Amino acid sequence: MPTKIGMVSLGCPKNQVDAEMMLYTLRDAGFELSQDPALADAVIINTCGFIESAKQEAIEETMEYIALKKEGRIKKIILTGCLAERYRDEIREEMPEVDAVVGIGSNKDIVSIVREVFEDRICCRYGEKCDLPLEGGRILSTLPFYAYLKIAEGCDNRCSYCAIPNIRGPFRSRPMEGLLEEAKGLAEKGVKELVVVAQDPTKYGKDLYGEYKIAELLQELAKIDGFRWIRLLYAYPEKITEELLDVMAKEPKIAKYLDLPIQHCNQDVLRAMRRPGNREQLETLIAHIREKIPGVTLRTTLIAGFPGETEEQFAELCEFVKSVRFDRLGCFAYSQEEGTPAGEMENQIDEGTKAERARIVTEEQMNIMAEKNEGMIGKEFLCVVEGYDRWGECFFGRSEADAPDIDGKVFFTSENKLAVGQFVRVKIEDTMDLDLMGVVIDEHAE
Repeated sequence: MPTKIGMVSLGCPKNQVDAEMMLYTLRDAGFELSQDPALADAVIINTCGFIESAKQEAIEETMEYIALKKEGRIKKIILTGCLAERYRDEIREEMPEVDAVVGIGSNKDIVSIVREVFEDRICCRYGEKCDLPLEGGRILSTLPFYAYLKIAEGCDNRCSYCAIPNIRGPFRSRPMEGLLEEAKGLAEKGVKELVVVAQDPTKYGKDLYGEYKIAELLQELAKIDGFRWIRLLYAYPEKITEELLDVMAKEPKIAKYLDLPIQHCNQDVLRAMRRPGNREQLETLIAHIREKIPGVTLRTTLIAGFPGETEEQFAELCEFVKSVRFDRLGCFAYSQEEGTPAGEMENQIDEGTKAERARIVTEEQMNIMAEKNEGMIGKEFLCVVEGYDRWGECFFGRSEADAPDIDGKVFFTSENKLAVGQFVRVKIEDTMDLDLMGVVIDEHAE
């Protein structure tokens, strides 16, 4: 009987792609994949280690499987991903029940690592970060109608608060030919929504071709038959070109959706973050994007309580949020990360103040979103069906304005049964918290 392997992948979609590639490699080597990791012989926990909350989630998940191992329900535990890369020795010291700690550069060796731990050998392997496989087969772990396409790995931005360059290594793009080939394969498998991801997607191609190639890549992806939406996640403001905006405005398949990770608007805070720009430049850019791409959905992430952030600087951030009125926004209390320049700054802000500032921004954004949602009543949207809510006795899904696993849902009723992945047209009739509710008016909006 083949050994059963279970996978738990935490964190971002980029990490999820790594997990999907490891699963493919393991299945190809003859291992059986278990849908329920708790029923497997070995579990691979593909961890996130970006900020404190992500680290805690990874540790808590690992402790749950350590308890199952002590009960004899699973035999081996293997840690991969960012936490394993970042805290190599600490994991072995603090969690001796873990059988293997695998850095990202050794993902390619996952088959031999699994075999080693079943020979009762402790395995700690940390290949070069740039050896992380970027090409190869995948077993999709998303709903069947959408998939992620990771176009690059690593980051060169060196923002003062961020540990990603230390964990993932330098920025490196995948050749366009390989990306297009992979995308065609995904379309042939029935993928209708392609979500383009990387740590810095707008920099795509600079290292390989000497210039930004994200606009050209999106154009080429749009030529592939089968895709309904092609969604770009993360667009650094300073790298948004007119060419990119032109492609998004003119190409029907490119989702009118941009996630701008700006983090703050005050120039002094941005400089301390090692980020360019200021409030005036950001507001000018956002107005230009909205003018160039009518109806675009803009999302952003902000950091509250960065070291040295004054009351006046925080007030400016709040004013900025009220003025710009983003469609989607996530605000996080600054996480002091060891090994980062910001983590060593002396003017750290206490946890309570950071949390309160993040709460204030979040509450303001919730009010903005509630007002925007009220304005959606009576409008019609193309939505993709994700499932059926038995409690609410209705279907749910997403519109073009909602990225998977990030944004909200649209709930809708239909006289007939709908299939997951089916595109329908929904008329909005009401709101529920920050979600929309409506009725299907066209079941064949293909």
